[in-house]
Formats: sequence, structure tokens, C-alpha cells
Amino acid sequence: MLRVIDRPSPNHGPRPDGVPVDMLVLHYTGMRSGPEAIERLCDPAAQVSSHYVVEEDGTIFLLVPEDRRAWHAGVSCWRDQRDVNSRSIGIEIVNPGHEFGYRPFPEAQMAAVVGLCRGILARHPIPPGNVVGHSDVAPARKDDPGELFDWPRLAAAGIGLWPPHGTAWDGTAWDMAGLQRDLARLGYDVPQTGGLDEPTRLVVRAFQRHWRPADFSGTPDDETVARLRALLKLHSLHSARP
Repeated sequence: MLRVIDRPSPNHGPRPDGVPVDMLVLHYTGMRSGPEAIERLCDPAAQVSSHYVVEEDGTIFLLVPEDRRAWHAGVSCWRDQRDVNSRSIGIEIVNPGHEFGYRPFPEAQMAAVVGLCRGILARHPIPPGNVVGHSDVAPARKDDPGELFDWPRLAAAGIGLWPPHGTAWDGTAWDMAGLQRDLARLGYDVPQTGGLDEPTRLVVRAFQRHWRPADFSGTPDDETVARLRALLKLHSLHSARP
């Protein structure tokens, strides 16, 4: 049973008419404590908010109603959509983050995140490929929820995508131009230069941090390519379903 506490934030606005809620963006709070993060998300001067905050003990705080536009994504892009806030639900997950002592997400917290996400997906037409992290939609600025977040657990619960067990490179040649095209097909805002420029490296790092967390150096390799191709197949499969 989810424990949800109303903690209204004044930081929200109307969603544009005719724009569906078709994205779910997961963050970590990146502050020293949950109460400190909630205070900031409810401070009118901060001009930031999320729909939900999930504490480490599994308590969920509702800050902004889902039918309102929360201010969580900032400058961001996914699948050519640059107003991510207008079409997304944002969940802040309490964790100090890389600045204040990044650590694994506790069981109670992860269970609450799974339950909360399932409810959101039942209420909105959010495809698996649009369940992403803040670092996916803003790879040059953000690292959250980070490499310790249990994305495979969410995918096993029907939330988002994860490469199938045993995914491995099949030996097919690849190059940077093809990698950039495939990253863009998945959803990333990545330049199409044919080379490993800095914006591309940051996108590769974001991809790895989410889908290949054992090595998120930003240097592409065969395993990165294999996982990306596997995800594109899954995305095509889900997109083809009626």
C-alpha cells in the first residue's frame, strides 16, 4: 500500500491544450535530505517542482497534481520534444546525489517508486521508451538518477526498457555516424557529425549511465552498441503494438 502525503507546491502551471502526458522523467533530489529537497521544491523563489517526491523510507509526497505542468526538467529534449515539462510526469527520488554522497536506493524506496510508476502508467499513455532519467533528457547538464538506480527492476515490472539478458555484440561493424543516428532514434538529442565530439560523448555517457552502468566513461564500445541496438528492437516492438 503506497503512503501518499499531500504537500502542495505553488510551482506549477497549466498544461497546453491537446498535449498528451506521454513521458515519465525520474530524478534524484541531489540534496542533503528529503525535507531540504521538498522545501526547495515548494519554495516560490526557486521556481522548480516535481509531481512527486519519494523518500528513502518509501513515503510519497504529492506536490503537483498530474494534470498540471510541474517544473522539473529544465532545458531538455527527448524525441525532438523540447518542452518536456508540458508532456511529462516528474518524480524526484530522495538521494544525496553525486555531490553529497551518492548511494544505492533502499528497498522500501524502490518498491514505492515501482508502485507509483505503475499507477502513473495506468493513467497516462506513456510508452516504455519514454520512461527516462533526467540525464537522458539533459545529458550535458544532469547525471540523475544515476548509475546506482535500479532500472532493470523497473523494466521487469513493465516500466521502461532494458536490454534482454545475454545481449552481446554480434560482430557487425559500426561507426560513429551510425551510433549517432541510433542514439537519435532512441530519443537523444545528439549531433550528427560522424565524430566523437563533446556533445556526443556526453550523450553516450548518459546512455551508458542508464543502460550500461558498469562503464559510463562516455567512450562508445561494442557492448554499448549492442545494448543500443537491442533497445531499438524493443522500442520498435512496443511501437508496433496496437
